[in-house]
Order: sequence, then structure tokens, then C-alpha cells
Amino acid sequence: MMNEEAARLVLMGVIEGGSEYWTGEVNRFGALQVAERLQDGFYLGGKHSSDKITEQIRKFNLQQVQDEINNSHCSLITPQSAAWPIQLNDLKAPPFGLICRGDVGLLQSESISVVGSRNPTSYGVRIASEFASGFADRDWVVVSGGAFGIDTSAHKGALAAEGGTIAVLGSGVNQIYPSGNERLFRDIEGSGLLLSEVLPSVHALPVRFLIRNRIIAALSRGTLVIEAAYRSGSLRTARDAAEILRVVMATPGSISSPASEGCHRLIANREAELVSSVSDVMELVLPLDDARMPV
Repeated sequence: MMNEEAARLVLMGVIEGGSEYWTGEVNRFGALQVAERLQDGFYLGGKHSSDKITEQIRKFNLQQVQDEINNSHCSLITPQSAAWPIQLNDLKAPPFGLICRGDVGLLQSESISVVGSRNPTSYGVRIASEFASGFADRDWVVVSGGAFGIDTSAHKGALAAEGGTIAVLGSGVNQIYPSGNERLFRDIEGSGLLLSEVLPSVHALPVRFLIRNRIIAALSRGTLVIEAAYRSGSLRTARDAAEILRVVMATPGSISSPASEGCHRLIANREAELVSSVSDVMELVLPLDDARMPV
């Protein structure tokens, strides 16, 4: 017999994350009723990929997925779980659930999201690592996306300072992407947390990286953009953060560097606060009294 948690796992397997329509249905009826309605064909002929989702849910092997999660030493958390980070509820379409591997307790810690270019300059690599180490020294968890470039530097900076870091993946936790970061992901799994809103063996797709950005933005008090080109995907994370009233920050670069054009645009449009040190960030994300305390 399927319960609410199992129903959320089923929905994770058949519906792409970030759907405001299906989130609305779950909010109205509960995940269990929505899953049962889909199986019964209640939504057939409707919009929002209803026919495709109904076909998929009728083929879904719940026991197989549950076994895979258990055998992979992962855990499923849902909004009903004590470990659920309630800040995700600020999103218009929170995840139906999260597959986690590592220290789930980090989801209850204060955190800063650090994002930026996949092709950073040496300057970007250095300051991403320095900022992340500074946050870790202050016992703040560093959240990023596990990609090459700024993401990798931020995770490594936090780990080097023996701090916590969370990688929000665009693939399942059993599908290492990019494969070149396999060792980094093992290190994160050992002392940090890997998490995803898709099932463990789901492959990466370009659209999933854009969808997961909202989770990176929502988990933290604020999002720091370090080196972003004019059309960087990191700007999407900044917009996601602004939509839910998180602090958005950006570091300046050389005025002649294309790698910093996105950051400069955010600052010029007053869509991000200019920061040049960890102390600058702390002043923006902490309550005033706490920000005045030495760190």
C-alpha cells in the first residue's frame, strides 16, 4: 500500500522538477491522491504532459527504486521529514522530495550559495576558494552545483577548511556528472552532502541544471556570484534567489574581462550587492546585531 512518502518518490520519478501546476495539485490534494489520480487516468487529455506522465506512472516500479535507494546508501527526505530544509518551501515549486547521500544534518545549518562560470579565470578560481574557506571558518555551509569552474573551487575551498559543503546535482546521485569531478564528489560525500530532486540513476540533461538552480538559491541565506559571463546560467540562480527575497551578491572583476560581464551587469542594475570580502557577505546575510559581532 502506497503512503504519502512513497507517492512523492513516484512523482519524483515521473514529473520534472519545478512544475508549478503539479506542485499546485499536490498542495491541494496531497501527493498520494495525485499519484492515484494519475494511475487512474484522471488527468488524461489534459495539459502539462499529463498523458505522458500517466503512461510513465503506470510503468513505475516503486519497489525497485526503493531498493536502489537503500542499496546505494542514500536517503529520501520529503517535506514531512524532520530533516527537510523548510526554506525550500519559499519556492513556488519546491521539490517533491530529495535524494541525499552524506550528512543530511547540513541542511539545517546556515549556508551561503556560491555560483559562477564553468570557465573561470585564475582570479575567479582563487577568490571562489578563498570566499568558501572563509565561510567554512565561520561554520557556514557552502552550497553549489558540483560543476566545473567556480562550483568546483567553492566546494574544494570549503573542504580544505574542513567545513561543510552541499552539492545540488542536475543528475541522480549515482550518476556522477561531470565525470571529471568523481573524486570531488567522493570527498563531498565523505564530509558534506550530495543531493538531487531526481532519482539516483537519472542522467543529466541541460534543462535539469537550470531547474535545480532554484534549490541552490533557496537553501541559503544568500547567493554569491563569482565570475559570470553576460549570458551565464549563474544569472538564473541569482534571479531565482531574488524572487524569494534572498540576498544576491556579486564580486567585481576586471572591466575588460568577459568572464565578469554578468557580475558587472547585476551590480550596475542594482540586482546584486557588490562584495569584496567575506565580512561584506556576513554583513548582508546576518541580522544587524550579529553582523557587528567579530567573526
